[in-house]
Amino acid sequence: MPLPPLLQASQLHPFTRLDVPTLLAHRALHRRDHPFIVWEPFEGPGQTWTYGQFHAAVGRIAGGLARRGVQAGDKLLIHLDNCPETLLAWYACGWIGAVALTTNARAADDELAYYAEHSGAVAAITQPKFADAVARSCRHLKWQVVTDTDNGLPAAHPVPADQRFATLDAEPPPRRAPDPLAPCSVQYTSGTTSRPKAVLWTHANALWGARINAVHEDLQATDVHLVHLPLFHTNAQAYSVLATLWAGGTAVVLPRFSASRFWPLSLKHRCTWASMIPFCIKALMAHEVPQHHYRLWGAAANELPSDPHFRVKTMGWWGMTETITHGIVSSLHVPSPPLAIGRPAPEYGIAIVDNDEVPVADARAIAPGGSGQLLVQGIRGLSLFAEYLGNAAATEGSYTADGWFRTGDRVDLLEDGSIRFGDRTKDMLKVGGENVAASEIERVIAAVPGVHECAVVARKHRMLDEVPVVFILPADALRGNAQAGAELAERVQAACRQQLADFKRPHEVRLVDSLPRSTLEKIAKAQLRAAMADEGPAG
Repeated sequence: MPLPPLLQASQLHPFTRLDVPTLLAHRALHRRDHPFIVWEPFEGPGQTWTYGQFHAAVGRIAGGLARRGVQAGDKLLIHLDNCPETLLAWYACGWIGAVALTTNARAADDELAYYAEHSGAVAAITQPKFADAVARSCRHLKWQVVTDTDNGLPAAHPVPADQRFATLDAEPPPRRAPDPLAPCSVQYTSGTTSRPKAVLWTHANALWGARINAVHEDLQATDVHLVHLPLFHTNAQAYSVLATLWAGGTAVVLPRFSASRFWPLSLKHRCTWASMIPFCIKALMAHEVPQHHYRLWGAAANELPSDPHFRVKTMGWWGMTETITHGIVSSLHVPSPPLAIGRPAPEYGIAIVDNDEVPVADARAIAPGGSGQLLVQGIRGLSLFAEYLGNAAATEGSYTADGWFRTGDRVDLLEDGSIRFGDRTKDMLKVGGENVAASEIERVIAAVPGVHECAVVARKHRMLDEVPVVFILPADALRGNAQAGAELAERVQAACRQQLADFKRPHEVRLVDSLPRSTLEKIAKAQLRAAMADEGPAG
């Protein structure tokens, strides 16, 4: 199964002789005094960096990384909640040619250990509340530095002097020659295998995300983007910050979403743009809507029923870490039906087929009114990710024989040519904006003594969209014994607490006498999902 070729140095493209540090330097030269990053912690004073100040700070941290031995191509683990250091470290890696490895701040020890070992990370930047976990889990790191605060909150224990983030302050090293094909960043994303896959972006990928997101979102230099989603995800990093950098606007960064702070901070900074997820929208419905300055929100669907309540237009989009930006997006000028995600973005090839296991040329195209598998065509290393780091088989298997990327999503093609999201064909859950592979949870639970078989499915939740529920068939010796069953359920929850991030842990453990079967004796998860639907949403 041949892969589509990677972007080559001999090819001209929009980012020839450019990289992320070059773009930042350009903004520092031409918009030196314009605010770029505004930090609004929950406690303590905020801080603002103009483009000139941010560029200078990034250079000095790059100098500190180089002084500690970080070289081009090295992976730096950045394990932080939203805070300025997340962004400063990410851009400093680009300055010296290192690769920023941003990990989910809610990861459990076992997940952290996997990220560090799999990527070959040489060092880590984290914050006080995570420092012990990083040191305990990532044993092969050469060093770690720790921020002074927990994203603005006082640390429970003082940070040792030699581990303070401030020790990275040093004379900026010379910037390397721009290389758009060089690795830039890695994000771990849940897939259908038992372990997350490491999505590798080049600098051209990052610049593509910056430019195309800015175009899709109609971002302008006067826009102020509220950033409250996690910076270790593509949404906040690319849709928000990189796009803002490209447009020359301002990003107001919060530690995390807060319904009580959303409107006060939006008014304080006259915010005009925000990326939203269902959880945030539902939480804000309980709050009075002031006279605000927002002109657009971005979300997973177009023209939400809540738009009149918030007095803002919501544009729909679809994308994933592998596509860098939106492969499908609504237009500000051509209407799409409410709750559609939009139309194919002009920068990608989009196909909806009945079977993604055959070449697109041989697959049956879906007619308007039908649904099918969503495929995306682009250029690896530019408009599509470069590869799954250290997993050539997964990289190859993610493409059809004629080079279309398999998204694993089903969509509906509407009569007017718009597209509406259907469901995930991969065994995935969407928990409070986080993608969770059922197999990740099942891997942990299956190893618990007393578990004969298990199946994780999603149950609808009023606030979190979906939550995981696990059905467990106990070992023969435990069946029919209520006390033994209760002890097994507790062992399962304990294993999940130890090995999984909190959002991946089952909300319910259900012990059953049998599991429904489909062909070839596979567990019929569709029947379990139907049972969950009949029970109605949790929460």
